[in-house]
Amino acid sequence: MRTLPIAPITAEAFAPYGTLLVGPAAGPRQDRAAEIENGRPGVPLNLALIRSEPFAATMPLRRLERHPRSAQAFLPLAVGDYLVVVAPDAGDRPDEAGLCAFRVPAGTGIVYRSGAWHAHMTTLAAPGTFAMLVHEDGGPEDCVFAPIEPVSVDLPEA
Repeated sequence: MRTLPIAPITAEAFAPYGTLLVGPAAGPRQDRAAEIENGRPGVPLNLALIRSEPFAATMPLRRLERHPRSAQAFLPLAVGDYLVVVAPDAGDRPDEAGLCAFRVPAGTGIVYRSGAWHAHMTTLAAPGTFAMLVHEDGGPEDCVFAPIEPVSVDLPEA
């Protein structure tokens, strides 16, 4: 089974998949913003609280998901560092050769652009809670899943 290394996330490395929301710097107010794209006018923006569990070294990742017509934001509420796994788009499926894993520091939010392939949210140490925003109406274009060859992540020592 393939094992992915975890790299620290940067805005540049994450740019093909979305936007980072980093807390404002000390000093004068500096708002951070990202657009929650909606490719289906009239579809409502939904807000949910998501509980995320740690990624276990013995639990391979077997599928990715994407939201073809909506961006999806995850805002950490009670979360330490967490894991983001993404892949480039290869048409109707993820490009598995391009899979990469990022360590996201506590307090940093992410916004996946519409159509970005990504894994479910997982934390690195303890369970956590995120606020999640996405445009959904219950239809088939809300979320698309694609199976992938099982892959694990090279987790840091506890």
